Amino acid sequence: ANRGKLFHMGLKAPPARSTLADALNSRDWRIYHALAQRLIVRARALYAQEPTVLDLDASVYALDATTIDLCLSLFDWAPFRSTKAAIKLHTLLDLRGAIPAFIHISDGKWHEVNVFDMLVPEAGAFYIMDRGYIDFEQLHRFHQAGSFYVIRAKSNLRFQRRYSLKSDRASGIICDQIGTLTGFYSIRDYPAALRRVRIKDDEGKTLVFLTNNTELSARTIADLYRCRWQVELFFKWIKQHLRIKSFFGTSENAVKSQIWIAVSVYVLVAILKKRLCLSASLYEILQILSLTMFERTPLNQLLTRTPPSPDQPENPNQLILFD
Repeated sequence: ANRGKLFHMGLKAPPARSTLADALNSRDWRIYHALAQRLIVRARALYAQEPTVLDLDASVYALDATTIDLCLSLFDWAPFRSTKAAIKLHTLLDLRGAIPAFIHISDGKWHEVNVFDMLVPEAGAFYIMDRGYIDFEQLHRFHQAGSFYVIRAKSNLRFQRRYSLKSDRASGIICDQIGTLTGFYSIRDYPAALRRVRIKDDEGKTLVFLTNNTELSARTIADLYRCRWQVELFFKWIKQHLRIKSFFGTSENAVKSQIWIAVSVYVLVAILKKRLCLSASLYEILQILSLTMFERTPLNQLLTRTPPSPDQPENPNQLILFD
């Protein structure tokens, strides 16, 4: 069956893995980076009129990073630990359409907060981050630029309350306070007042958020942080469904090339979803395409079918291009 599908594509046999590896090693990864950037610009323009997150009159971004483990003996250019190599994919995801606005690939030792130096704050926009991005000097820079942030606080935060805002314990808001940092270095790096919101989630876990926005309700601040799951879904989509963990080449050029190709495919699917006015999620569209990759059915017909059940096993004879 696979031979017939390959024949329809003009291929008599699958390309050798070494052929793909040689191509990825010899072609500069910046070619694929430039392609991805062009597609990102086009996709963000298509989604510019989409409703904003929580109907806010502002852009909302989720900033996060994911680690992709590698074999140290094969990927010695990406040190992480004494016996392991890794790369990190740093991503700023525009939650309007779940389109990556910024991506940086580094070795595993590169700390997440270093990415702040590569970002230009957008006035009026919201940036949602986990506690790994606590850097009060950088957060103050965002504050001075007119940007808003929502970030989860660390457990050892030293904070002095000035006054409390009204809180609704029935909705899970334990406290909502305005105050200042009291640590020697933190107050030096962030001299302005900020807001601390403590909530109890649906599972009974207590979470503490810091923000420089005093206009939104505490519930909206908590809901904004919950929207951060979209960047986690993006990482899952990239790592599992495009299978970039199995690289065809071991050089830095080959790895970066394959990642930027994967990002380009993701953004192409987002463009396809918008242009065909599809109601299915990006995950569902990819699932359909992965199971019907060699069908000759027009895309608009193929993607308006009922999506396959997530529990339905994949066809063992289906070729996987990214593995």
